[in-house]
Amino acid sequence: MANAFQELKLKGMFAAFDADGDGFLREEDFVALVSRWSRLPAVGPGTELRAKVEALLMGWWAALLEEGDANGDGAVDMGELLSLVDRLPTMVAEVTATADTIFDAVDANGDGRISPDEHRMLVETWNGRPVDMTGVFERLDLNGDGHLSREEFALLWRQFWISGEPEDPGNWLCGRIPGQRGLQGA
Repeated sequence: MANAFQELKLKGMFAAFDADGDGFLREEDFVALVSRWSRLPAVGPGTELRAKVEALLMGWWAALLEEGDANGDGAVDMGELLSLVDRLPTMVAEVTATADTIFDAVDANGDGRISPDEHRMLVETWNGRPVDMTGVFERLDLNGDGHLSREEFALLWRQFWISGEPEDPGNWLCGRIPGQRGLQGA
């Protein structure tokens, strides 16, 4: 069962996925998410990466529906989302493959690294709006080189989706979590 911290951080992701704000995730919300991702330069319509991102996101929707839609109504609420999250520790390969695709989508200049600006683009794409990222990237840049390598990103991604430990740096990957300590003003 997801702990209180995981529930707190996933409430923000749930809200980001819930495009119409009705408190339920439906296929239309994931279609809207694909549309937001398609605005990234590397994920434009007709690109191979666009097809890969769409397959990835809609695949996660199918998994969420299968695992979480207990009453079969085609909608998933926050509690039902947490049932899939409980399974993620047994799905490390799938979570890592997701990180790899997201990395490719966000690495706008194709240099094999994610810069602070590219990271901001990731967070704002997930959330569908501008987000205060002050001090966040510095917590993520594990080796302090000013970029996230593919390996760093994969580790941070796994931590975000699987970890229930508030001190893991990956918990900052999708931006600040309301009530999260560690930065002034957080």
